[in-house]
Amino acid sequence: MTSATSGTTTRERVGDPVGLHRVLDPDPATSRVLPQAAWRLDTRHELWDDEVRVRVERLNLDAASFRQLREEHGSGAAVREAVLAIVRERGKMQNPVTGSGGMLVGTVEEVGPGSGLGLQVGDHVATLVSLTLTPLVVEDGLARWDGEDEQVPCDGYAVLFGRSVAARLPVDLPTALSLSVMDVCGAPALTARVCAEHLARTGTAPVVAVVGGAGKSGSLSLAAAREAGTTRTIGVVPHEQEAARLRAAGLADVVAVADARDPVALRDAVAAAGGPADVTVVCVDVPGCEGGAVLATADGGTVVFFSMATSFPAAALGAEGLAADVRMLVGNGYAPGHADLALDLLRRHDGVRRLFEERG
Repeated sequence: MTSATSGTTTRERVGDPVGLHRVLDPDPATSRVLPQAAWRLDTRHELWDDEVRVRVERLNLDAASFRQLREEHGSGAAVREAVLAIVRERGKMQNPVTGSGGMLVGTVEEVGPGSGLGLQVGDHVATLVSLTLTPLVVEDGLARWDGEDEQVPCDGYAVLFGRSVAARLPVDLPTALSLSVMDVCGAPALTARVCAEHLARTGTAPVVAVVGGAGKSGSLSLAAAREAGTTRTIGVVPHEQEAARLRAAGLADVVAVADARDPVALRDAVAAAGGPADVTVVCVDVPGCEGGAVLATADGGTVVFFSMATSFPAAALGAEGLAADVRMLVGNGYAPGHADLALDLLRRHDGVRRLFEERG
């Protein structure tokens, strides 16, 4: 049949809205593995009824994945080859060590007649679902990428499912900046929600500590917490250079310096800054921060883990071993309206924009 939206030919095939029809392992006829858990995805160009195909312009690798690739492979050229190998083998970008991926920007080139995403051919969009579950084909060998940055110029295509999420890019912001914001937009949305829940439950505004407060997700989370209402915001950074940047941004009431991998140092730094925290938000991209985050949080408080480097068994077992009465949440990257919220925070807070632009 012919898609009325795109003017190109799309066979009338009804797929599963979560993308099960694109899973190639262990057996596409019987598999109930979701695309994110699958080892390999079907990347054929032809669409199922409710799918959308996007011409890819740029990938954004998540911070934990990019760090791991750099540490393992060293040079930018070797990182580029590693990413190409993953995409060729798996039909998606999913780092086999960290399990994480990232997101992309591109232009809609075909819309299946049954798609409910509200997209049209020609829309300039960012996908708000992970590359770990997005069928992806790279057609230019990433020839314009030097492997030295998380943002990857790319020509190829990707496929969105019926339940995927994408947002049109704003016209008032540079594409690279919008992509950086949208890549972490789940963090401020959940931070704001947790702060509001604490206020409603206790009648008092929370003390909020953001570990990695000078980073992208961290700066947005500090801004979101402040707007949601806090008694105090504490930004935790690993060294004085980051501390100076965060102080200049004016997003935290107190800036604390501590290695988040040292649980006692993190606990003591947050305590000295006015803690323990009622809400602790972990935004760093290194492993080993679970114990410190738990220790820095008051009994009855909440720890939100946004880092893909988090070991959730370590967090759960560590809290148990410490007899810590804390609620632990996984930042899943999605909340209704999260992209608009994050972009508006960037527009309203000069300090957030400054930190994003300094990181490139």
